[in-house]
Amino acid sequence: MVYFGLYLKDYLENARISQTDFSNRLGITQKHMNEILNGKKNITMEMAGNIERLTGIDAKFIMKIENNRRIKESLLEHFETEENLIKYIKEFPINELKKRKWLVFKDESNIFQKSIDLLDFLKVKDFTVFNLLEQKVLFKKKGEDYKKLSLWIARCDQLSQYQEVDAYNSKNFDKMIEEIKVEAYNNEIDLNNIKKILNKYGILFVVEKALPGTKVRGVFKVNGSVPAIYLTKNYTGKDSFYFELFHELKHCKSDYNEAKNKIIANGDEKKEKEADEFALETMINNIIWEMILRDYKEDHILAIADEYKIPPSFIVGRLAYNKIISYQSNLYQRYKDK
Repeated sequence: MVYFGLYLKDYLENARISQTDFSNRLGITQKHMNEILNGKKNITMEMAGNIERLTGIDAKFIMKIENNRRIKESLLEHFETEENLIKYIKEFPINELKKRKWLVFKDESNIFQKSIDLLDFLKVKDFTVFNLLEQKVLFKKKGEDYKKLSLWIARCDQLSQYQEVDAYNSKNFDKMIEEIKVEAYNNEIDLNNIKKILNKYGILFVVEKALPGTKVRGVFKVNGSVPAIYLTKNYTGKDSFYFELFHELKHCKSDYNEAKNKIIANGDEKKEKEADEFALETMINNIIWEMILRDYKEDHILAIADEYKIPPSFIVGRLAYNKIISYQSNLYQRYKDK
């Protein structure tokens, strides 16, 4: 196992400084010096600073080496053997992470370094903490799905860091919804336009392809005090995209405080039903929907869409959602993106 004492031994040998002499210069005992050189003593920030002054070796480098050593010791303590650690790491979709360039592993041949790279990407201290955080995610599936979901959320967190948002104010919620509806009617799906609207109203917004094997469509969370909506690319058309967006916005409206401590991927049945109903009502209010149900021939649908500034895709999507027409029907396929 690599520890800073190995580097220090090489330095002292090349500089022709004896261990005794160096311990005297540091003001520590010979025993303490031997423990540092043999990786049996943790190096404090103060000690790293003193070594930097005497050798020129960057204290940050010293602490990085030491922190990695401590993580490795912790991993072995938790998993007991390297084989157990290797088995656990295989539960993560490593090849997919590499393929998407979400994560560049520093040394794939070293299971400890690979573990550290994963922990750094997930922004957690160790895998014990990572497993405990599963309790903070409202999600029906667990186990391997949680690992994939967490990696996807970590990627979205990473992308959201570059966004500048105004202060979120729930009083502006209805105004924001109306602005999004105008955008939906006037344009095809333009993620950049939607991001600008949400950022203006204080919400982070990321759309990123989900990892294979997960069916999550979106999550709502709060980063510090900033609400964040992350969507996957599992939508099939304009109607399903906006349905999911409005669904998550309902969580933003109703579950902001809970999301400060929880990540909402799937809330309880009541919350999810309310979010679905909000999305449907936002896309087409109930009065207009009753008008559509009385006559859902194509010419009537287009007339309603034009009069009330509703994307035709919202109407055919709602008809398919309610199983009045099928998603395979010509009517749905013709207007699902319009």
